[in-house]
Formats: sequence, structure tokens, C-alpha cells
Amino acid sequence: MTIEVICPLYNAEKYVANLDKAIKKQKEVDIKKITYVLTKSTDNTEEILKEISANYSIIEKSEFSHSLTREKIAMESNSDILVSIAQDIDIRAENWLFELVKPIVENEAEACFSRQIAKFEDIEKYIREKNYPDKSYIASKENIEKLKLKAFFFSNASSSIKTDVFKKIRGYDGKRLPINEDMYLAYKLIEKGYRIKYCAESVIYHSHKFTLKKLYKRYYDTGKFLKENSYLDKYGTNKSGAELAFYTLKRAIKDRNGKVLLQYFPNMITRFVALKLGKLFG
Repeated sequence: MTIEVICPLYNAEKYVANLDKAIKKQKEVDIKKITYVLTKSTDNTEEILKEISANYSIIEKSEFSHSLTREKIAMESNSDILVSIAQDIDIRAENWLFELVKPIVENEAEACFSRQIAKFEDIEKYIREKNYPDKSYIASKENIEKLKLKAFFFSNASSSIKTDVFKKIRGYDGKRLPINEDMYLAYKLIEKGYRIKYCAESVIYHSHKFTLKKLYKRYYDTGKFLKENSYLDKYGTNKSGAELAFYTLKRAIKDRNGKVLLQYFPNMITRFVALKLGKLFG
């Protein structure tokens, strides 16, 4: 099956050359196209894209949307599989893409996402451990009661989907989603009877370094998303957050990770308050 890789970019000069090289090193896959969408930047990203002879387009900052930017490219694609990635992922293995699309090729699932491992020994190390375990699983309508909210866990930092399925379900329905577009898509897939595989063998390294201000904004937007998509509440949105917080604390104590223990309460309180306020006022 042919593959189109879609990657939005913004001020990506420190990522794009190595990212492009890592994609092109992937083995046993048929990459038909790598499409970059560059939001007008203040660094040298465009010059680097020219140097590597990349296929790219440029959009204004006001045009960018996590959902619509990807949806536009996807709807025009004539490849069999769409792969969505983020600019700041670190691809170290040459089988990352093969493992990400293999379940689709073998008709085991219609969409997949990769395991993410944190780059640093900070709080995200434990969050990613919890969210991205070392064992694969398939989410479907049949096991939704068992998986609860985990059934809709999906990440466009590294994901794949059959192109015809994406088009058939109308992608993101033309919605300008500021966050959680991947969860929105996953819910639609599961509800319409499709299968999503978490591929623990497809590994990327990915971390964020959020200030408390940025973390607040992220979780306020998440709260707003959950308010607008309140049907997700019946799958345990609050319980899922509590389990993640408890796991993170337990692992930090076990590792005697003083740095994380100092971060823990300000970080988790910020998440909790922002989420609640987003649900109330977003």
C-alpha cells in the first residue's frame, strides 16, 4: 500500500532536516509522498525545505488548525494510507513506519498510532509510560466497555489511517479543533465500527517542555473540548485523569526522582484547575 506522510510545521528549523532524513530511511514501505504544511515562520524552516527539495505549501498563522490543516491534505490524497506526524518527534528506528502501517496492510485495523517515549527524565517520562505501554492492543466497539476512555486514545504525533476510511467518515467534519482532534477522530472511528491499534513496536521519542502558563492553556482547551463533546464523560474522563496523576506520583517516588516530585503538585494542580475551568467557561 502507498503512503502519504503529512506533517504541519512552524518554526521547525531545528527539526525538519533530521525528520525528513529519518522518514526517507524507513524500510519495507512505499512512501509515495511527504507533504509539509508550513505555517509562516520567523526562522529558516522554508530555506531548509528548499535545500532538501521538500514538497511543501505555506499558510498564514490564522489559517492553521490541527484538524483542518491535516484534513485538507488528506481529502486530496490518492495514497492508500495517511500518516500524520508532528514536527518534533524523534524517529530513531528504521522500522517505525513499517510497524505503524503493518496492521492496516494486514487488515488487522483501520487506524494505528505509535508508542511514545519521553526524551527527558521529567514528569512526561511517567505520563508517557502510562499512556504508551510496552504492549500493543486493539480498540474496537466490542471492547469499549473494558477500555473506557482509553478506547479513544489516539495521537497524531505519529498515527496512520486508511485514506478511504478517513474520507468515508468525513475526517474532522470540517471543524476547526484547537486540540484533541485525534480523540475526536478516534471516537468517530470506534463508533462507526472501525478498529484502532496501538502499535508498541512503532516507537518515537517525543517530549514537551511546558511552562505552567502553557500547560494551563493546553488543559483549559482540553476542558473546553470535553465540554463541547460531553458524550465522552460517560467513559470516565475524570477517573482517567486521576489514575494518571496517581501513577505519576507512585513512579516518581519509586525512582526517587526529586526533580519530578518538586514539579508534581504545581503541575497536576494546574492541569486539574485548567480542565475544570475549561469545562465551566470554555
